[in-house]
Amino acid sequence: MSNKVLITGVNVISSLGLDLQTNWENLLNGQSGVKKITLFDPSDLQTQIAAQVPDGFEQYSTERIKKRLARQMTRVTRMCYVCAKDAVEQSNLNFEDLDKTRCAVILGVVNTGNSSVEKGTDLKNVILKNMNNAMSAWISLEYGLKGPNYTVATACSSSGYAMGLGFDLIKSGQADVVITGGADSIINPEEIAGFNELYALSVENDPPEKASRPFSKNRDGFVIGEGAGIIILESEKSAKTRNAKIYAELAGYGMSSEGYNIMAPEKDGEGMAYTIELALKNAGIDKNDVHYINAHGTSTTLNDKYETLAIKKVFGDHAYKIPISSNKSMIGHTVGAAGGIEGAFTVLSVLNNKIPPTINLDEKDPELDLDYVPNVYREKEILIALSNSFAFGGHNVTLVFRKY
Repeated sequence: MSNKVLITGVNVISSLGLDLQTNWENLLNGQSGVKKITLFDPSDLQTQIAAQVPDGFEQYSTERIKKRLARQMTRVTRMCYVCAKDAVEQSNLNFEDLDKTRCAVILGVVNTGNSSVEKGTDLKNVILKNMNNAMSAWISLEYGLKGPNYTVATACSSSGYAMGLGFDLIKSGQADVVITGGADSIINPEEIAGFNELYALSVENDPPEKASRPFSKNRDGFVIGEGAGIIILESEKSAKTRNAKIYAELAGYGMSSEGYNIMAPEKDGEGMAYTIELALKNAGIDKNDVHYINAHGTSTTLNDKYETLAIKKVFGDHAYKIPISSNKSMIGHTVGAAGGIEGAFTVLSVLNNKIPPTINLDEKDPELDLDYVPNVYREKEILIALSNSFAFGGHNVTLVFRKY
């Protein structure tokens, strides 16, 4: 049997919901999760909106985390832990039946969210709350897993990188199961003020749900989101042995560094194009066989322009036939979690042959002339889909998902 890397579990916590089905339905229906910030008083900030996880999360998490453990975790670590537990449950994985030395956890984590907004931090738990590796450690501890267990930080592409590294562990025969993805929240005064100084965030506070406008003429920056996205990767042999539900195949990825600028993408999307080409080559995919691209699509001037140019450079005339959409139009930019959440949504697109829309695309930027699936979801057979994550620091990754 081949050593294909299959996806046997998926879960998302985002501003659109606390479980996979709610998220998916709201995404397809073009529901925005962006609203006025309630985690703290944002009235002194230029940007006063974000895509917060629903208020019911705290109650939801108390049913799934022991009280003592919860006190040692930040809110975002709890998101990751709960998201992973639900994904494992849904996948019907029983680690007692598996070789735990061949079960790994690799997550994309930029920070643990232990900011000025975090409540209940004292000297007894400050170290544990600050530990960047805490998210992967808690999940490994939950199931007694003995395989590799670590986090990777590459800004907005962190959980995309984590999935690529998980793919390699299975492909090389070192692991049978990898829990991967990531979690993040930077909804706090200090980071919002910092991004405002960089002119990166939207300041269209009213109405909040209209602020994230990827590919539109009047876009004015990204909107911060938060949440967790978990994908369970499994070798074909392991998945078949236990008769697992298979969502899709992770066929390959491309990973690169632009070596250009700490903040701006390489001119004309050269680095983005190289990453996409590398992903197609590594997955053995012909560019004309790509049916959908889940774009990085941040709603910033440069990203949307350069990502469009990169897609044209790679696909030529075929670029005009590929539907492209941005989940960030609804869930905001979830930073370290973006690759995991958007990867999960891409898997559901492949499984269900449905493409979520790019909402708020009422007036297209005349420079951006591809098919961005404006405002209404679309049904289309999807055999192969890409998910892009392009980060500050020039850390790029493209994931390739294939129908199984």
